[in-house]
Amino acid sequence: MTDLFWPGDERAGSHFSTPDFVGALLAVEEDWLGREISTPVDPDQLALAAESGGNPVIPLVRLLREQEPDVHRGLTSQDVVDSALMRMAAAAAVTLRRDVHAVAGRLAELAELHRDTAMVARTLTQHAVPTTFGFRVSAWLTAVLDADDDLARLAFPQQLGGAAGTRAALVELGREVPLGVPRWHTTRAPVTRIGDALAGVTDACARIANDVVVMSRPEIGELAEGTGGGSSTMPGKANPTLSVLVRRAALTTPQLAATLHLAAAQQVDDRADGGWHAEWATLRDLVRRTLVAASQTHDLVADLVVDTDRMAATLAAAGDTVLSEQRAMAAAAGHEPATAYLGDAAAHVDAVVARARQTLEETP
Repeated sequence: MTDLFWPGDERAGSHFSTPDFVGALLAVEEDWLGREISTPVDPDQLALAAESGGNPVIPLVRLLREQEPDVHRGLTSQDVVDSALMRMAAAAAVTLRRDVHAVAGRLAELAELHRDTAMVARTLTQHAVPTTFGFRVSAWLTAVLDADDDLARLAFPQQLGGAAGTRAALVELGREVPLGVPRWHTTRAPVTRIGDALAGVTDACARIANDVVVMSRPEIGELAEGTGGGSSTMPGKANPTLSVLVRRAALTTPQLAATLHLAAAQQVDDRADGGWHAEWATLRDLVRRTLVAASQTHDLVADLVVDTDRMAATLAAAGDTVLSEQRAMAAAAGHEPATAYLGDAAAHVDAVVARARQTLEETP
C-alpha cells in the first residue's frame, strides 16, 4: 500500500489493508465452518455493500451462503469482526516486534561503543553535568525494551458470544465451544491494551527521534542522520527527515489509542451502538503508523552519525558551569573533587545492555 497523506506507509505492508481484513474475515468463517471456502470475494464490492448493515460481515455471509448454506451458523457479526481484528493484530505484532528488536540490538551496540564517550547532559534545554553518550543511548534503549515487554504481554482472543453474548444459538445448535474462548462484546480491554502497547512503541521511538532532531541542529552538531532529507528550494540542506516522520507518528498515535478507550467507555447494553464500529479504522491507523515508525526508527539508528569530537568540544566549552554540582557535593563530603563526575553511569549502561542481550536471546 501507498499513501500520499502518510509518506512511508508502504513500510507497513499489507497489515490491516482491505484485502487483509477480508482474508481474516474469511479465515474466521472457515474455522467455524470447518472447511475451506472457495467463494471469490471482491473487497471493493464488499466495502460498498457494508454500509446498509453497518459492517462487512452481513454482505459477506449473504454472498458465502450462495454456496455454503451452513456458514456463520451460531455466530454474530461482531464475533467475526472482532476475531478477524485480533488475527490481524497478532500478525502485525510479530512484524512490529521484529523491528523493535532490530532497534534494540542496534542501540545496545551504540550504548556499548559509546559507554565512555563524554558529553554534556542537558536538563530543561540547558547544560547540566557531564554524562556519556552511552548513558543517553541507554535511556533510549530502556524505553524500547519496556515497549517490547508490553507487546509481549498482549493477548489476541477470539470472540464467540453469539447475538448477545449468551451463546444461545450455539446451545440450540448443539455446537461445543472450544475451551478458553471468551466473550467480550462490550468489555474491550483486548482492544485498548493493544492500543496502549502500540502507543508505547511510538513513545519509545519518539524518545530517540526527539534527541536526534535537537542534537543535529547545526549549532549543536553532535548527531546526524546517515541520509538527511533534501529541500525543494535549498540545495545541500540535510533535514532529519526520518526523525521528523517518527515524531509525526508519536504525535498522532496517543489520540488513536484514546479513541479506543473512548469507544470502550461508550459500550452499552449487550452490543455497542457505534463504539464498536469506531474501533476498526482507528486500530488500522494505529497499527500501520506504529509499524511505519518502528521501521523508520530502525533505519535512523542503523545509520546514525555520532560526532564524538563535537561532543567533547561542547563539554569542554561549558567550562566550570557543568562542575558546580560536583564542587558542592565534594565540599559537603569533605574531600577534593574527583577527576571525573559520571557517577555510576557506566554500570547503568552495562546493565541496560545486558537486559537487551537477554531479551534478544530469549525471544525466538
